[in-house]
Amino acid sequence: MLRIEHLTKSYGEKKAVDDLSLHIKAGEIFGFIGHNGAGKSTTLKSAVGILQFDEGTIQIGGKDIRKEPVACKKMLAYIPDNPDLYEFMSGIKYLNFIADIFAIPAAERQEKTRKYADLLELTSDLADPISAYSHGMKQKLTVISAWLHDPQLIVMDEPFVGLDPKASHLLKEMMREHCDRGGAIFFSTHVLEVAEKLCDKVAIIKQGRLVREGTMEEVRGDDSLEEVFLELEAE
Repeated sequence: MLRIEHLTKSYGEKKAVDDLSLHIKAGEIFGFIGHNGAGKSTTLKSAVGILQFDEGTIQIGGKDIRKEPVACKKMLAYIPDNPDLYEFMSGIKYLNFIADIFAIPAAERQEKTRKYADLLELTSDLADPISAYSHGMKQKLTVISAWLHDPQLIVMDEPFVGLDPKASHLLKEMMREHCDRGGAIFFSTHVLEVAEKLCDKVAIIKQGRLVREGTMEEVRGDDSLEEVFLELEAE
């Protein structure tokens, strides 16, 4: 579903991502872990076509993100770490705007909006301007917009930040259901307990380089994911 090969991205003389290769398959929840500044956000933004990169290739569903950016973006949804929304819009106008971009028929968009807004308890707030939303409400709106067009790949940067415990639990269920239907999820997180319980595979990045990758059992061994991460960080 997502194939990253030898990705390298530099800012001046600093390599934010250094020869990174990852393969995320359909049906997988893939966690991406690293300290602040390790290169996680740079990798995610490169994968969804927001950032240009220096070397390597990125393919989504077999299509090259550089050669066929629009075709790739039709297959994915991206949730950034800080929702940057059009705050002059109401919540429902924003969702309709996203639905228009992906040419979602009226009946389908209404059904999905109702389903996910009810699930995340945002329905009563959709008529309000986004400028009046809390961070958690904006995060919920972004999640709903990401699920609207049923993307094959969902890429998320710290998706649980700002969500209350109930919303976090619901998002985990949505992620699992999405992958059970054949989709794929690639997300970064600092919440190692969440990654340990939720992810099928995980990758740990340090100073732009991949230091550990595999199934949760392969990466963790007999230790906890937190112990493995702290050990790698200390090396």
